[in-house]
Amino acid sequence: MVRKLSKFLVMLLFLPFTLPGVLILRVLRPLVLIRFYPFSSEVIGIFAAVPESYLCRRDAGLDQGRTFDIFYHNRQPCNQQLRKMWDRRLRVWNFAGPVDTLNRAIPGGERHVGQFLESADRDTLGLLPRTATHLSFTPEEERLGRDELRAMGIPEGTPFICFHARDSEYKEVMNPESDSHIYSQRDSSIHNHVPAAEEMTHRGYYAIRMGALVKEPLQTTNPMIIDYATKHRSDFMDIYLCAKCYFYIGDDSGLHRVSFIFRRPLANSNQIPIDQIHTQGPNDLIILKKLLLREENRFLTFRNIFDGGFNDFAVIEQYEQAGIEPVEDTPEEITALAVEMDERLKGTWQTTEEDEELQRRFWSLFKPTIKGRHGIIESHIGADFLRRNRELLG
Repeated sequence: MVRKLSKFLVMLLFLPFTLPGVLILRVLRPLVLIRFYPFSSEVIGIFAAVPESYLCRRDAGLDQGRTFDIFYHNRQPCNQQLRKMWDRRLRVWNFAGPVDTLNRAIPGGERHVGQFLESADRDTLGLLPRTATHLSFTPEEERLGRDELRAMGIPEGTPFICFHARDSEYKEVMNPESDSHIYSQRDSSIHNHVPAAEEMTHRGYYAIRMGALVKEPLQTTNPMIIDYATKHRSDFMDIYLCAKCYFYIGDDSGLHRVSFIFRRPLANSNQIPIDQIHTQGPNDLIILKKLLLREENRFLTFRNIFDGGFNDFAVIEQYEQAGIEPVEDTPEEITALAVEMDERLKGTWQTTEEDEELQRRFWSLFKPTIKGRHGIIESHIGADFLRRNRELLG
């Protein structure tokens, strides 16, 4: 109520300036359609992926017509470097916010309200591989990034991977009034990812633990595994590292969408719910959390999950009421995921007829509730994960 009142008072205060703006855009509409797009900038996944999706659609000629689109920030962005880069790439006029607010309040302004697709944070049409990356670093930023890598102990030119596990610390600190437990089914242990990081260092990569605010430091003495989240973290390097990594491995925390828009391969661990896995990346791999039916002490098969309607549970309360416990991927499963990604990217991965059959069986069972959420399916389920969990395909 207070927020609505404040918004109304601000609208009245700016009325002498915004009313002429609304009149101008209505008059110009037969010649050019002016549309306003407020950034969804409070969470990094949407802040990264949605504008990129918009630009990919424009490049592909899917948003035709005489339009003049204006973006603005209506909230404090979660990452200032990402804000800076979008401000360079898009037409961002922050004074447009009050004009948009008044336009929405006056009947007849609907056409001036820019609409993102419901699936705008996903590449449902497979546009990313067909379009160039839209964000870029300035020469000064490139120098800064190389300097920061050296300061972290990474020799210039040495490849690195990023890895991450979501926990509740970020939500608890940034929004202490919210219930951080509500999405706890998405949390996972960073310690389960350390063996995969160790394996990647044996293969010549540095491994960088990502995160803005995290509950626990890493437990490792390996100098090639860097706890960036607790020792080096900055808004700039969040974006730079995700953009430059050889590949990114981690759960569905929004940070992986930064690597996604820079066309970096994703090794997606601990995915939940199954309906919301990201299936569009041709170089991407996926492994899922398993669902333990407590009463019977058994894992639900993928058929059970879809038939029982458990495939799109969004909050932990739904799992608890159904007597289901989400179970994290094991360190062995995550390590195998990282190895498969590395070998696929190097062109040394050897698939078998059995692996192909297991893939076919999984995708034949994949029946998402919202079909438009997936579109073209290009990604693979981790081969080792399917081999270890054949019984889930029954």
